[in-house]
Amino acid sequence: MGGAETVGIPDDSTPRTPDRLRRRPSRLLSQLTVRSDRLITDGLVQVDARKWHYAVLASLQEYGPGSQAELSSRSGIHRSDMVGVLNELAERGLVVRVPDPEDRRRNVITISSRGRRHLCLLDETLDDLEGELLAPLSPSERDQLVRLLTRLLDHHTGAA
Repeated sequence: MGGAETVGIPDDSTPRTPDRLRRRPSRLLSQLTVRSDRLITDGLVQVDARKWHYAVLASLQEYGPGSQAELSSRSGIHRSDMVGVLNELAERGLVVRVPDPEDRRRNVITISSRGRRHLCLLDETLDDLEGELLAPLSPSERDQLVRLLTRLLDHHTGAA
């Protein structure tokens, strides 16, 4: 054997991920999550929004008005963070907070007409960003990926 060729090291000295790491779904999901979060966060900044804004507005649009606790439960946003998110949305006129007539200690939050229009913009923005993220996949592969990820998440969160 002559030469400096070493088993497992590419000739061009380009670092490569070992196959045993590339075969680990947990690692692949983690790596993709980092890239997905960066893409979505940066994209939403371009329309002056955050992921949490989308989650709250989508929840209000789909399920109707709710208390801060209900919105926290629906959206997965921790209660301690919800007040800040709602403050941001209220300051922008995207939601309306009014005292609950049955319990004046809590507020009922409703999406405003401006909030509905903003949600449509966010839907379009996220469609474009997710199209970029999933570009190598065909439409049927994208649907299959969503079904599989949903099944995994439902299993691990007890929603199944």
